[in-house]
Amino acid sequence: MYKPPPPSARRKNIEFEPLSTTALILEDRPANLPAKSVEEALRHRQEYDEMVAEAKKREIKEAHKRKKIMRERFKQEDNIASAMVIWVNEILPNWEVRELWWQGLPPSVRGKVWSLAVGNELNITPELYEIFLSRAKERWKSFSETSSENDTEDAGASVADREASLELIKLDISRTFPSLYIFQKGGPYHDLLHSVLGAYTCYRPDVGYVQGMSFIAAVLILNLEEADAFIAFANLLNKPCQLAFFRVDHSMMLKYFAAFEVFFEENLPKLFLHFKSYSLTPDIYLIDWIFTLYSKSLPLDLACRVWDVFCRDGEEFLFRTGLGILRLYEDILLQMDFIHIAQFLTKLPEDITSEKLFSCIAAIQMQNSNKKWAQVFALLMKDNKEGDKNHSPAPKS
Repeated sequence: MYKPPPPSARRKNIEFEPLSTTALILEDRPANLPAKSVEEALRHRQEYDEMVAEAKKREIKEAHKRKKIMRERFKQEDNIASAMVIWVNEILPNWEVRELWWQGLPPSVRGKVWSLAVGNELNITPELYEIFLSRAKERWKSFSETSSENDTEDAGASVADREASLELIKLDISRTFPSLYIFQKGGPYHDLLHSVLGAYTCYRPDVGYVQGMSFIAAVLILNLEEADAFIAFANLLNKPCQLAFFRVDHSMMLKYFAAFEVFFEENLPKLFLHFKSYSLTPDIYLIDWIFTLYSKSLPLDLACRVWDVFCRDGEEFLFRTGLGILRLYEDILLQMDFIHIAQFLTKLPEDITSEKLFSCIAAIQMQNSNKKWAQVFALLMKDNKEGDKNHSPAPKS
C-alpha cells in the first residue's frame, strides 16, 4: 500500500512557502493521487521560474514607468517655479503679453490672469454678490420651512421657477470632482461652491442652474477668492457660446456644431467620414465638453491649461481643443463603431498628457478656405437669417 511521505519530506526541495496560486504548481499532488514524475516536477519548476521571471519583468517595467512619471512631474514643477518668477515680475505688470500662455500659467498667478482675461463687463461688485447670496440663503430657508407652497403661488412667474433650481444644486455638488473629496458635504469647499452657484441662480433667474455649472464654478473657486470667483463665473457664463449652451438655445447650438464640423472635415477628413458613416453628430460628445469647459472630461491640471488658452483665444479654442482630442485618438476611433466611439469620448482615458494633447491641438488649423472660425460662424449665422426671411409667411393683403 502506497504511503505518502510526511510533509517535511515532500517539501524538502522547496525553499519557500508558496505566496500565491502561481507557486502551487510546485506542490506535490494530494495523497490519493499518483505522485509527480521527476520529468513532470522539473517541467513544473521550469514553468514556475518562467512565470516568476515574467512577473519580475512586469514589475521592472511598472517601476520604470512610475519613475518616468515622477521625473516628468518634477520637471513640470521646476518649469512652473521658473515661469512663476517671469509672470510675477514681467508679465502681470503688463499682462496682455500673452506668448507664454500656451505653456500654461503658473498656478499661483492663474486666477489673477483668468480674471483679467475674462473681464467684468457686467460690472459686478463684491457687494452685489453678497446681495444675491443673501437672497439665495432666504430661498433655501423657505424651501426647508414651507415645502412648495410659495412656488405654487408663483406658478406663473418664470423667476420663481428658475430660482427653484437652487434645490438642484445640492444634487449636483456631490458629483463635482468626487475624487478630490473637497466639494462634497463636509468638505472644505462645499459651502463655498453652494454659495457661488446659489447666488448665480438668483442673479440670473433667466438661466438658473444647469447641470455642469458646478464644475466651472469649482475650478474658479480653486483659483480665486469667493467674490472674485463669482464675478468671473457670471461674466464667463455671459459669453455668447456659454450663454447659448446654458440657455439651451438649440438654434445657436446647431450653428456652433455646424462650424465645428467645417473644421472637423478640413483637419481630419478620414475620421469625419467615419463619424458620418455612423451618423455620429457632434452633440453626442461636444455638449459635455463645452458645458464643463473640459473640466469634467480631462484631468484637472490639463483642463486648467485648456482654460489658460481659452481665456486668451475665446470660444474658438474650445472647439479647437475638441478637434485636438479627436486627432490624438484618431487611430483608435477609426477602429470603433457608434456605441464604442460614444462611450470612449464620454469617458476619455485618464492617462492623457498635456504634451500629447497640446501637440495635437497645435496641429489643428482653424482656417477653412482662408476663413477663420469667427468668419465661418458669421457666415452660418447670416445663412440662417436669410433662410428665416425666405421661409417667413407672406404678408396678408
